Amino acid sequence: MTRQRRANILVGPRTRERMVAAVEAGGGTVVTRAQDADAVVWLDPSDPGGLRDVLLAGPGIRWVQLPFAGIEPFVDVLTREHVWTCGKGVYAEPVAEMVLGMLLAGMRNLAEYARATSWTGPVGRNLFGAHVVLLGGGEITRSVVDLLAPFRCEVTVLRRQPDAFPGATHVGTLDDLERVLPSADAVVLALALTPETRHVIDARALELLPSHAWLVNVARGGHVDTDALVAALAAGSIGGAALDVTDPEPLPDDHPLWHEPRCFITPHTANTPEMAGPLLAARIRDNVARFVRGDELLGPVDVDAGY
Repeated sequence: MTRQRRANILVGPRTRERMVAAVEAGGGTVVTRAQDADAVVWLDPSDPGGLRDVLLAGPGIRWVQLPFAGIEPFVDVLTREHVWTCGKGVYAEPVAEMVLGMLLAGMRNLAEYARATSWTGPVGRNLFGAHVVLLGGGEITRSVVDLLAPFRCEVTVLRRQPDAFPGATHVGTLDDLERVLPSADAVVLALALTPETRHVIDARALELLPSHAWLVNVARGGHVDTDALVAALAAGSIGGAALDVTDPEPLPDDHPLWHEPRCFITPHTANTPEMAGPLLAARIRDNVARFVRGDELLGPVDVDAGY
């Protein structure tokens, strides 16, 4: 990017003190009118239409910062006339921590033990030495791989391109999924939701998993065919599922997954607002500073790929 003569930043759709302070700490000036803005920090994923209106009203806007790594709500708003960045990597460590907790809770049967009302028999498998398959090659996967290092796991990373991945035992693409699933002790979903990755875990994938394997989803609910998962759990054909995201979301109170002993669900809390706020503010500060200097921005969005 070329050096900016100014950095007038609109923070919307509602001004938040922490994010305003982050813009100012990065060397930007907060403005309230789109027509005065060089860039937008958009904080509400539920209001893509409001962002579209801002972009139409602000012909001088060159850069848009989105709040989360997942940008599905904004896909129809993306344009090639703007530089787009998102929260890629911002929340990786809290989410990876949740993945580790879910793997241990699932494989060591902690969820079922926690629900028990009487003494039961021994159940569980070691995470030590397990084969963990991770779908996605972003910062969450990097953080998960780092956390798995003391467990001496065999780690397979499937990503868009089969480039080398630090800490991974094997690297491939999603075309390799059916080949690696039969030997997986756990599968972790940490990839972007696109038309190509919707229902990447379907009935066929679940059939290929060993009967003890655990599925962990901290990405998007749409990655998993929910009906197929319900059937697999009911049949006992997989060890279990730990879900921080579901399809539909929120999961209705009467949904069978709530009553499935091999499944435990957290309400999209792998990264809570309390965790996210300081992390997002730091990313905004850094990117505003980079925008002012004309440097490459962090967390770039590939408009063609949709993430």
